[in-house]
Amino acid sequence: MTTTNPLQHIRQDIQSMHAYAIQDSTGMVKLDAMENPFSLPPELQKALGERLGAVAINRYPGARIEDLKQALARYVNLPEGCALMLGNGSDELISLLAMGCDMPGASILAPLPGFVMYAMSAQLQGLAFHGVDLTPDFELDEAAMLAAMRAHKPTITYLAYPNNPTANLWDADVIRRLIAEAATYGGLVVMDEAYQPFSSHSWLDEIRAHPAANANLLLMRTLSKFGLAGVRLGYMVGPRALVHEIDKLRPPYNVSVLNAECALFALEHAQVFAQQAATIRSERERLIAALATMPGVHPFPSQANMVLVRVPDAQRAFEGLKARGVLVKNVSKMHPLLGNCLRLTVGTPDENVQMIDALRSQL
Repeated sequence: MTTTNPLQHIRQDIQSMHAYAIQDSTGMVKLDAMENPFSLPPELQKALGERLGAVAINRYPGARIEDLKQALARYVNLPEGCALMLGNGSDELISLLAMGCDMPGASILAPLPGFVMYAMSAQLQGLAFHGVDLTPDFELDEAAMLAAMRAHKPTITYLAYPNNPTANLWDADVIRRLIAEAATYGGLVVMDEAYQPFSSHSWLDEIRAHPAANANLLLMRTLSKFGLAGVRLGYMVGPRALVHEIDKLRPPYNVSVLNAECALFALEHAQVFAQQAATIRSERERLIAALATMPGVHPFPSQANMVLVRVPDAQRAFEGLKARGVLVKNVSKMHPLLGNCLRLTVGTPDENVQMIDALRSQL
């Protein structure tokens, strides 16, 4: 009997890809994934457990999903004329955008280094991806971005605000000009505000002030950095007509009743998470100051819950930190601009002390 390999039906480009890598963090101080390091206070853990225990998990998600959308709309003070949709994390929203814009000749453009899922979503959907390098100090290269946009007329241009892994906010005037350029050929700009709880600015304020200038813009956020990374809940805001079309692609019941109830509970106690974010912002500045005193170490400015730092030898420092029980992200091979760079998640005060001491011991 002749048999054939069932893998022949899997696209060759997918077989050549690497899966998204997640480091084993067992027993480690986990500072590699930009998570909020704080858990809920015990009394809120108990209250949440009781509430989740009463959820009708035998039923498909229903009206509570609409309750969550309305709660998020109130939380962000949804701009007039805008709508909001939910995703199973921002990753699903990125995939849906690629699917919705998959037309002949369509492409996706984003600055590099940036979030890997922009390029991966393009590849999985069979779209061309155009990456444009940032400047050596991780600013948008406006001339290069405009040239790429004019040459390729990308269907979607992603701008992360702040950017991952560089953690900085880009110049608002440059962003305005890129949005205006995309509008000349009907292109979408997607602003990714995953790290908004730690940032001094939000593009939502720009949307409210200048709605016409942002009519081709969609804004994504996630509750992962808010403090619910395990819940997997993202949301997207934009002009009602645009969001309505993308929402048609959303799988039925893509947000579980448990995830929705967790998110509703968190929004009802938003002040707890706001205080956690304030602590993280304060710790971020303390971490940057400590890093700046180390010989040969250069921390970059941050508006996120992470700090990009250049060290004399990234691989040696990464392995040394790991040997001391501290797990960070070695991004030095992700892009030439990131040579000898580590990405450090801002942890609790105690975790940050451990990370600082462990890094200092490697120098």
